[in-house]
Amino acid sequence: MTGKRKITGARIFDGIDWHDGCALLIEAGHVKGIVASGAAPGDAETIDARGLLLVPGFIDLQVNGGGGALLNEVPTLDGIRQICAAHAKFGTTALLPTLITDTREMRTKAIEAGVAARAAAMPGFLGLHLEGPHLSVARKGAHDPALIRPMEDADLAEMLACVNALGSLMVTVAPENTTKEQVRALAGAGIVVSLGHTDVGFETACAYAKAGARTVTHLFNAMSGLGHREPGVVGAALATGTLHAGMIADGFHVDPASMGIALRGKRGPGQIFLVTDAMSPIGTAMTSFFLNGREILRKDGRLTLADGTLAGADIDMLSSVRFVHEKLGLPIEEAIRMASAYPADVMGIASHKGRLLPGTDADFVLLTPELGVKSTWIGGELVFTA
Repeated sequence: MTGKRKITGARIFDGIDWHDGCALLIEAGHVKGIVASGAAPGDAETIDARGLLLVPGFIDLQVNGGGGALLNEVPTLDGIRQICAAHAKFGTTALLPTLITDTREMRTKAIEAGVAARAAAMPGFLGLHLEGPHLSVARKGAHDPALIRPMEDADLAEMLACVNALGSLMVTVAPENTTKEQVRALAGAGIVVSLGHTDVGFETACAYAKAGARTVTHLFNAMSGLGHREPGVVGAALATGTLHAGMIADGFHVDPASMGIALRGKRGPGQIFLVTDAMSPIGTAMTSFFLNGREILRKDGRLTLADGTLAGADIDMLSSVRFVHEKLGLPIEEAIRMASAYPADVMGIASHKGRLLPGTDADFVLLTPELGVKSTWIGGELVFTA
């Protein structure tokens, strides 16, 4: 976009403070500033948002699928486009399509599709999240144990070679199948390393954080728990200030009481942020789908294998924000930060994503007072309207 726009009438949250009686100014796809409505330039196109809330667009760092597409099943440019479009309807303006444990060939296809998505400047595409296959069989969750394996030189080389072309890359690994030297190499190249699907103890998890791991994948799930003599990976995530932690706020993966304990106990500056871990049914009426040849059932807000094992989540980011606000009693400002500012901090993109400050990308959501999506904007362009 080369012109100017001003969004007027809304109550604006820039990620830090609220602004009333102001207008958001957009120029060339970026935030120009927030000014008093009377000071807004008269030559800008006006978008009337009276009665609405204007907040930073949501950033989801763990999205397996949406709109009927699953990255593991459709590792293509069109598959990524379908996923991004599905989540834009729920306020997500940047996401990491996530490939869970699969074959080498499938990972290569997903990387190629991600590179193509970035080259095409696809709205909503931030990069990729490779969740596996270098995990622990003991904490496999819904990952296929037959495909879990140690990280080899060729695996490391492929990830190091693609990060610049992808823009952003997160990889979930377990110390059981990844060395500290490999973590140092990944982190040194700008790849965000996350610890997950691991049964190691507190000391090992802390050692991997020191080696460069930056965050923890879906806190509490598929990891050693917090014990009074062995704090486990959960304890390391909460006690280590350099670690962030993603959390699925659907009420099934983590009990609300445990969520509250974690939020109160997290040592900073690392933060707990929201992820959906969404699968292909988001935005559809699907009742089942397949992952690695296994049927996943959708019922009563849960996605499970036939044996009852949770397999991803059936929740969108706006619903996650509402959950922590309404069920945990978090101020709406903090709930929004957990879905925008904090994920941006994790990925090292806070200079242009996650907040609505001068120079940042004009990625925002217009919400009703009841916290429903009215419209979603990426780079100052409308991508969804209810």
